[in-house]
Amino acid sequence: MTHPFLDRAELRVRVRRALDEFLRRRRAWLADIDPVALGPVSDAIEGLVLGGGKRLRPAFAYWGYRGAGGADADAVVAAVAALELVQASALIHDDVMDASDTRRGEPAVHRRFAGLHAASGWRGGADGFGTSAAILLGDLCLVWSDELLHASGLDPATLARARPVFDAMRAEVTIGQYLDVQTQATGDTSTARASLVARFKSAKYTIEQPLVFGATLAGAGADLVEAYSAFGLPLGEAFQLRDDVLGVFGDPAVTGKPAGDDLREGKRTYLIAAAIERAGGEIFDSRLGDRGLDEAGVELLRRAIVESGALERTEERIARLTEAALRALNTAAITEEAREVLIGLAGAATQRAV
Repeated sequence: MTHPFLDRAELRVRVRRALDEFLRRRRAWLADIDPVALGPVSDAIEGLVLGGGKRLRPAFAYWGYRGAGGADADAVVAAVAALELVQASALIHDDVMDASDTRRGEPAVHRRFAGLHAASGWRGGADGFGTSAAILLGDLCLVWSDELLHASGLDPATLARARPVFDAMRAEVTIGQYLDVQTQATGDTSTARASLVARFKSAKYTIEQPLVFGATLAGAGADLVEAYSAFGLPLGEAFQLRDDVLGVFGDPAVTGKPAGDDLREGKRTYLIAAAIERAGGEIFDSRLGDRGLDEAGVELLRRAIVESGALERTEERIARLTEAALRALNTAAITEEAREVLIGLAGAATQRAV
């Protein structure tokens, strides 16, 4: 069920409409080049971008804008919809790096194109083709996020004011992705490292920077930007911690990914780091990151996480971070409607069902 605060101001419908209109124009452009070869590119991007997602980033950006006194406008909705193309880029690349087979219950983009290669009987390796295609499609979504922002209809002065935030957000999530893969490679299992990765890979670009982006679109001052950061950064980390819990204990019908996928991928999350700190690393050294981990192995690691107290510790940290975020929001000089919606969005971000 959709959270009611995600539908406030019919925002999800309007964001989807802006994305649909933009992607239809891009489909026509690709069809002019080669409709046969590039039709699957449009299909894959549209399937990912239009086929699901909570639209949290546009929601935080829009209500950050409204909270700063900005008036509703379709151009603003189109501008914040550009964040969904940044998200699509990150998801496509993330699935390649994690070798994930599915995304939102459908084949991940690299698997989709590997399947196209195999079904078409083309030369070379299907997996290599799928990986190459996904890297390029992820890059294309990032390029298109720029294009949608600048085609949104906002005036040049507003775009120039908000552009540094948009650029910083995209750079930060890219660095966060690198820190994630580098941490897996080094095997660093400290909770401090896990928090750093969570902050840059997810927290800043999911909540903090969209809020600041929206505030900047509205011409907000430094005090409100600081208040939004004090709200958005801890809330973003709490969001990522909830995602980490779902990655181990989540229902595939809810997450769209196989149960325990984070364990097979060897994710060094705060949840895992906390378990290793309490229980030691022996069981995780032998099982974590095993692509062939079966359901019994997943259950063994789940039990070790629970018995170590790591799940409880992570839930307590989610609660503390959320409380800190809401305290900061309560002191922010924003409209009361926006405050109400942002409180609701905080719940949508951190209280997703396991």
